[in-house]
Amino acid sequence: MASWEQLISRVRTGSSGHPDQNRSAFQVDFDRLIFSSPFRRLQNKTQVFPLPGSIFVHNRLTHSLEVASVGRSLGKMAGSRLVESHGKWSPSLREFYEYDLANVISAGCLAHDIGNPAFGHSGEDAIASFFREHSNLEIDGQPLQQFVSDAQWHDLIHFEGNANSIRILTQQLQGRLPGGFRMTYTTLASIAKYPCASRGRNKKILHRKKIGFFQSEEAIFREIARETGMILDQENPLAFRRHPFVYLVEAADDICYRVIDFEDAHRLKILRTDEIQDWLLDLLQYSPYDQLSSVKERLHSIGDINEKIAYLRAKTINYLTLACAGQYIERENELLAGELDKPLIELLPPEVIHSLEAIDAVSFSRIYKHPSVVELEIAGYHILTGLLGLFVPAVLKSNPGGLDKNILRLIPGQFKHAGDAATPYERIFWAIDYISGMTDIYATELYKKITGISIGLS
Repeated sequence: MASWEQLISRVRTGSSGHPDQNRSAFQVDFDRLIFSSPFRRLQNKTQVFPLPGSIFVHNRLTHSLEVASVGRSLGKMAGSRLVESHGKWSPSLREFYEYDLANVISAGCLAHDIGNPAFGHSGEDAIASFFREHSNLEIDGQPLQQFVSDAQWHDLIHFEGNANSIRILTQQLQGRLPGGFRMTYTTLASIAKYPCASRGRNKKILHRKKIGFFQSEEAIFREIARETGMILDQENPLAFRRHPFVYLVEAADDICYRVIDFEDAHRLKILRTDEIQDWLLDLLQYSPYDQLSSVKERLHSIGDINEKIAYLRAKTINYLTLACAGQYIERENELLAGELDKPLIELLPPEVIHSLEAIDAVSFSRIYKHPSVVELEIAGYHILTGLLGLFVPAVLKSNPGGLDKNILRLIPGQFKHAGDAATPYERIFWAIDYISGMTDIYATELYKKITGISIGLS
């Protein structure tokens, strides 16, 4: 069993520099993410609904900022209550949980989607499916799958934004400083929802449901795990039990997308005002922090329909945040032992779970399966598949032809790690790193240009 003290590490990837005198190590993490290019690019990556449009909807960047806001609250609530219940903690340990846990969780929330490719989850599926469906694609007389080891092939056919986030945050790009973003190990551990290698994944087990790191990052991930008290899974040496801070980052994300997707659907007139009011009030009736009659009275006094939904959104997020923070404290022993096998939001009372399930059912049937969303997913799938079909053969050919050489020229030098000495696996990731980092707009425009659909001629 880990201790609350073991979870904290101020060690940074690729850096042994002196600590900042004005900011804590974890405030530095937050600031580095805010000012980074991959984070800025999230503004043109789809959350759910197509971008851009005449009606504002959330993108990955606004979603991440809102998740970070909720995460900061969760970290502050959980940290303060832990300090209250552990009176004998040292001053430095009390200081971390009173003040810096909120910074860790908010930084983790900023980073939680940084590895997601364009076009939402359809983009992840497009990359994984490309390799599954093209295992026998012949390049230089050799099937694509035979260019890499079995473990590396598992990475490709199970590509995940979660693992890609760890890659983006830790890899050394060509010509850049070592250690990637040079984040603290604790912040990196807080986003590892699935601390598992691709060959160890098991959809029935929470911490192995998806993959959390690629072969290329296994060594640094094991170091992060060791430094932050993560427990090796005794049933599978390719996986670790979750770091306890992960549950707070996950809860912030779970709370936000459930409520915010409703708000976007309302602005797009996919869901009616009265429908959303009914679903959210049904949930709020179980809140011990609000009087339902008072909520209804305030709601009735608001004339603007968008403001009505915004009011309910705020009340719902506040309730779920307080409830999840409470569950975090109640499950302290399970968290430290690595035995908690459910997200915090799934630990709420049965009647609350029932209301949340009703919201999820509506989201699935009327939001995530709305024609505009489905059309975007199909288009994104074909765009990323088409780009991979051009770039992957080009990076692997020993004697690339004229077209392949031109394609290689499009890949920025920063992604060409190891240059001519790169292994086939590393070369494939030249293409993946470039394509997965694209925004929806950039990927669409590039695809149109290099396939001849649009070449910019008038």
